Amino acid sequence: MAHKLDVPSMWSEQMGAVVAKQNELAKDAYSTDQSIEEMRQAYRSERRFWNEGGPHVESAEDRMVPTRHGSIPVRRYVPQASGEENNESARPLIVYVHGGGWLIGDVDTHDRITRTIASLTGAIVVSVGYTLSPEAQYPQPIEEISDVTDYVVQHAQEWGIDPQDVSFSGDSAGANMAFGALLYLRDHGKAVNARSMLLFYGAYGLRDSRSMRLLGGPWDGLTEADYEYYLKAYLGDLEKIREPYVNILDNDLSSAVPPCFIVAAGLDPLKDDSEALHELLDIAGVDNEFVVYPKVIHAFLHHSRMLDDTMDAMRRAADFFHSHKI
Repeated sequence: MAHKLDVPSMWSEQMGAVVAKQNELAKDAYSTDQSIEEMRQAYRSERRFWNEGGPHVESAEDRMVPTRHGSIPVRRYVPQASGEENNESARPLIVYVHGGGWLIGDVDTHDRITRTIASLTGAIVVSVGYTLSPEAQYPQPIEEISDVTDYVVQHAQEWGIDPQDVSFSGDSAGANMAFGALLYLRDHGKAVNARSMLLFYGAYGLRDSRSMRLLGGPWDGLTEADYEYYLKAYLGDLEKIREPYVNILDNDLSSAVPPCFIVAAGLDPLKDDSEALHELLDIAGVDNEFVVYPKVIHAFLHHSRMLDDTMDAMRRAADFFHSHKI
C-alpha cells in the first residue's frame, strides 16, 4: 500500500494468525464499500467465534433502561463472588461502552470482553447498547450513555452497585464515548464519584497524526478514508469533530477526571490519539498509565482465544482498577 508501512510484516506471529482467522470467518468484514447492514451482519458473524469460551460470571442479564431518547438495551454482568464478598454486597460499577466505529457492534459482539472485565475486577459491568449511527448521530449516543449511568447510580440498590464507586471503560469509538459521557455528566451537574477509566485504543480527537499516515489497511478497516466514513456516519458534519464530547483532547482534563489506564496498539492508526491523551493527562496532573502493545493491530481486545497480549492488557487494566480504590 503506497505511503504506508508494511504492517503485516511487523505484527506478531499470534496477531498474524488472528488476522488469518478473521479472514476465514468473515473476509472483508470491515470493508466500507458495502451497506451498513452488511457490515453489521459480517461483524456479528465474525465476533461469534471470538466470544466463545472465556470466564464465567454469576449472571448476565439483559435489561432496558429509560433515557431521554427512549429505552435502550443494556447487559448487567455480576461476577462470581470471591473471598469475603457475597452476591448481596454492593459492588463497584463499571459502565462499558462497546466500539465499532459508532455504527456497528452491540452488547453481544463484546460479550467476552465484558465478561472478562467483570471477572477480573469483581465489579458489576453494565454494557450499554447505545443507538448506532447513522440512525442516531452525535450527541444522542453520548446522552444515552450519560442517562444510563445516571439511572443506574440513582437506582443503586436495585442494580447492586455502590453509587460512590463508578468507573468507565470502552474500546475504540467506545473509549471515545465513555470519556465523552464522563465529561458530559461533569459539565451538566451530574458528575459521578469516579474511581477510574479503563480505555482501550480509543479515538480522542486527532484528525491527522503520524500513526494515521503510516498505518491502517484492510486488516483493520482504518485507512484515512475508512475513518472519515465512520466519522461522517456519527457526526453528519465533519466539523463537529471539534465538539467537546467528541474531541476529548480539547477539554479541561484537570477537573473531575479520574485515574486513567490507557492502552494502545502499536500498529494502530489511532495509537497517537492514546499517546496524546496520556501526555495531556500528565500536564493536567491526572494519574494515568499508558501501555503500548507494539506488535498488534486495532481491536486486539477481542482476540483472547489466540492472542496473549489481550489477556495481559485486561489483567493490567484490572490491576490498575484495584490499585485505585475510592
